[in-house]
Amino acid sequence: MSIMDKKICSILSERGLIARNRIDAILKKVSAANPLERILLEEKIVGEEDLAKAIAEGFGLEYADTSSLSVKPALNGISPELMRRYVFVPIRKDKDRLLIAVHNPADIIKIDELEVLLNSRIDMVVTTRSAIDNALKRLKEGEEVFREISGEFRFQMVKETEEGDEVVSLEKIRGDESPIIKLVDSAIYNAVEKRASDIHLETAANEVIIKYRIDGVLYPAMEPIEKKYHSSIISRIKIMSELDIAEKRVPQDGRFKLKIDSKIIDFRVSIMPSIFGEDAVIRILDKEHLSKEFAKLSLDGLGFEGELLAKIRKNTKKPYGMILVTGPTGSGKTTTLYAAITEINNAEEKIITIEDPVEYQLHGVVQVPVNEKKGLTFARGLRSILRHDPDKIMVGEMRDSETAQIAVQSALTGHLVFTTVHANNVIDVIGRLLNMGVEPYNFVSALNCILAQRLVRNICPACKEPVKAPRELLQESGLDADKYKDHAFYEGRGCSECNNTGYHGRTAIAEFLELSDTIRAMILERRPFADIKKKAKEEGMVFLRESAIDKVFKGKTTFREINRVTFVES
Repeated sequence: MSIMDKKICSILSERGLIARNRIDAILKKVSAANPLERILLEEKIVGEEDLAKAIAEGFGLEYADTSSLSVKPALNGISPELMRRYVFVPIRKDKDRLLIAVHNPADIIKIDELEVLLNSRIDMVVTTRSAIDNALKRLKEGEEVFREISGEFRFQMVKETEEGDEVVSLEKIRGDESPIIKLVDSAIYNAVEKRASDIHLETAANEVIIKYRIDGVLYPAMEPIEKKYHSSIISRIKIMSELDIAEKRVPQDGRFKLKIDSKIIDFRVSIMPSIFGEDAVIRILDKEHLSKEFAKLSLDGLGFEGELLAKIRKNTKKPYGMILVTGPTGSGKTTTLYAAITEINNAEEKIITIEDPVEYQLHGVVQVPVNEKKGLTFARGLRSILRHDPDKIMVGEMRDSETAQIAVQSALTGHLVFTTVHANNVIDVIGRLLNMGVEPYNFVSALNCILAQRLVRNICPACKEPVKAPRELLQESGLDADKYKDHAFYEGRGCSECNNTGYHGRTAIAEFLELSDTIRAMILERRPFADIKKKAKEEGMVFLRESAIDKVFKGKTTFREINRVTFVES
């Protein structure tokens, strides 16, 4: 036990994280083999971030934000083995002074050794051990990219021909074994392995940053890459997508296919010029895997529960009308429609969809892809679909007045129509339809229900643990801080299963509006949306924010997550 241990405990007590009457009992356990940090973390007395902030204050040092901690390319002259051995991350170097992030500034002997080894004076900031480990892990992943790959690489290029897909030998598309080719190939392969939905390549002034979108959130894929490699990386992606490598001033869209571990995966590519050079986004569509998943997909598997689930299913079984799902891009609208269609799909009725693009293949369903270049728009395709005697129709998105008019007419003439539209909530959908020029007396007759949804990340089940929410977080979330100060909520500590994020997978939160006769009459009378919303609440409608809060209390997600995708209405 040291004076600094007492000081750190005192700081934690002042912040309301340790009861003052517990300090002596905690300090009695401290020994050389069992330091204070280990006791506090293993017994879950405080969180890792709170402890690091207290240590920083105790030593009079700055705390380094864990989310932005990374090994800068300019400092790669420092051996990664040295960083791992001494458990630090270099931040910045100015002449003969080096700024590093450590989790234990009390280890003076190690700091002195580093100064000798690096021939530099060392300044410190404090962060968590997990943040250092994660930064060094990403560094290792980046190093592995440039290592020589022996034997046959793990995937092959697939070309579309009139006779079908043809696997192309790697030599035809590679030409050499340059580090850039290995970098791009490895980034793609790792993204698939980590179940990423997108790969983002962002260009900054002095570096290139590669990120993966996993469960709707972006994470660094590896340490930043030096800017000098940018042009080669973009060219490699363009060659794979059959885009113009000489054109760098206008956006370009392309696609390619790869055979990875016997699976053929689609990749959609978007290149966009920015002030520092071209950025790229690669969307990953593992159709084979997801088609299998969708074969057993159900609405309850998406996170819909109880009364809401019963209402949705009741409306999907109606013989005609329109079911409209709304939400921003990436909110799971198409997945919800696929789940609904999968549940009602049978051999007795014909189901036809028109989509842009057809993301996943549904067995027993006729799926038509939009091709605007060849004149097959949503409106034109929908007209053709109606001549094929369907019972149920899915329109991927109502983008314009013509598509909306035809979809509404289809619902009025005996078809059950599933479709989506971009709006923030169920009430805004009404205004959106009016702006599209659809007459109120038409869509109020056609609409059975409107579902608005968002996706929130699930707490990782492997590292889920009870926590008490800070007072500020409760207030920010619109809850009574005094009422819930001792309530046990849940968070993910971070582990290998969730890539140390604390989250794994996503679930839906939703609000659902069934159009009652009263609400239909209010729409026809063009009553203010505030009045319609008030009436919907009186009739029992649960709003998005209420649905999100319910997920937190059930221990499925966190306050920080729901505050990211919803807000407290004033």
